[in-house]
Amino acid sequence: MSGRLAVVVGAGGGLGRAFVTRLAAEPGWSAVIGVGRARPDDWPEPPRTPFLTLDLLDETALAALAAQLREKGSLGLLLITTGLLHDTDLTPEKSMRAVSASAMQRLFEVNTIIPSLALKHLTPLLPKDEPSLVAALSARVGSIGDNRLGGWHAYRASKAALNMMIRCQALELQRERPRAVCVALHPGTVSTELSAPFARSPKTLFTPDDAAQRLLKVLSQLEPAHSGGFFAHDGQPIPW
Repeated sequence: MSGRLAVVVGAGGGLGRAFVTRLAAEPGWSAVIGVGRARPDDWPEPPRTPFLTLDLLDETALAALAAQLREKGSLGLLLITTGLLHDTDLTPEKSMRAVSASAMQRLFEVNTIIPSLALKHLTPLLPKDEPSLVAALSARVGSIGDNRLGGWHAYRASKAALNMMIRCQALELQRERPRAVCVALHPGTVSTELSAPFARSPKTLFTPDDAAQRLLKVLSQLEPAHSGGFFAHDGQPIPW
């Protein structure tokens, strides 16, 4: 099989899976490939939406993934949707007194290191002379300029670091693949496991499908001049 590929890293999560479903309904992709640590038991079987399982922190596995994708076609869209805010033994900090090395390490692994390694290994698959899109899910709370409340120290820091990596990658792509667009995206509050303990108002809570639709619309309107930017689900730019 050879054609134009869309790849969703972190496709086992609610929003990642919604992206795969939405993209699979578009005619322009020869395959929409989900990538993650574990294939969901109810993942669809059609060959056009395969799920590839690997350890996203293993660079050998990521290099093998890149080689496998190269044989399938040209990478037109890379979406990185991994994210972690809380876990059984991890809660967002309310003050600096609650900051711990172990929590910071875990959050940076998922929110910064995994997306950075995905960028390292998969953006070389982007075409050099055709339009392409790269986006990673960040969060408005990762904006340093927009931080007026404090708290959630490690999560904010890990997303701010992700934003910097996206900005650096965008600058490299401008030189190597000038028709590529590389951005950070804020999806809003989405009804997933990540936000469940903190979602207060259903009026501002998006379903994964709604969030995916909104973000894909934003991406469809971006030009190379927007590369390196940070955008919300309504298309508005967010300060770094």
